[in-house]
Amino acid sequence: MYFTKMHGLGNNYIFINLLENTLQEQILPTLAKNLSDVRFGIGSDGMILICDSKVADFRMRIFNADGSEGKNCGNGLRCVAKYLYDHQFIDSTCFTIETLGGIVEVHISQENTKEVEFVTVDMGEPKLLKGMIPMKGDPTTKTINEPLTIGGNVYYLTCVSMGNPHAIMFVDDVHNVPLETIGPMIEFSDLFPERVNVGVVEVKNDNEIDYRVWERGSGLTMACGTGACAAVVAATLNGKLKQNQVITVHLPGGDLEIHWDEHNHVWKKGRAEYICHGEIKLDYFTKETML
Repeated sequence: MYFTKMHGLGNNYIFINLLENTLQEQILPTLAKNLSDVRFGIGSDGMILICDSKVADFRMRIFNADGSEGKNCGNGLRCVAKYLYDHQFIDSTCFTIETLGGIVEVHISQENTKEVEFVTVDMGEPKLLKGMIPMKGDPTTKTINEPLTIGGNVYYLTCVSMGNPHAIMFVDDVHNVPLETIGPMIEFSDLFPERVNVGVVEVKNDNEIDYRVWERGSGLTMACGTGACAAVVAATLNGKLKQNQVITVHLPGGDLEIHWDEHNHVWKKGRAEYICHGEIKLDYFTKETML
């Protein structure tokens, strides 16, 4: 089985083309977990499958490094769009991709090369109600700067779903936050029945923020596209940014441009890059243990 490894701002995945190949459903969680293993596998933040769709031009399935299936991945979407256009599965510069979090529209640009350089994704409308995130509590209410006490500490959360659930906190310096400790505590809090991604935001000025993320199922990553969108929405809801402006989000892996427009849609623009192509031996990567 052939694979491609790609990254969006350092958020890297193993991509498998199921437009021309097939995999048995029952092996997918183990395959994703083993491929993601940095010592015995290839090493990645997870696995993404590129599939046919009955409701959109294409379909994307994402599996986290722990084998769990995710709903959406903003960085993965850009990579999928680049792969499909570069490999001539589509010749339109605008098309749709189905995810578990909904159908998204992507726009590609080539600018200085024949290959796709930038991809802009319509991530849709942010979901703000507790029942849509999901989280415990009145499903018809929002969570904006609400306190959560864990381990004797209080964390003020604003929760947004952009296809994936995110709990956002505002800090003075994102680099001085022990996210590797706080992240899993909030991720596995019983407040979130499907777990949650945890992000910290530092607002630099009216057009820039710094952002770091702990992703459910993957841990600390270099970037998170849905998280960057959620961070801008959360900052706007808290009066720290204004809506309908292009905001540059600085992540450890690079920058994204996020625009929450007047029609309530969130747009995300960024790069996607190839790392390598190769071939995997399925009987090795589908073992329950590779030790």
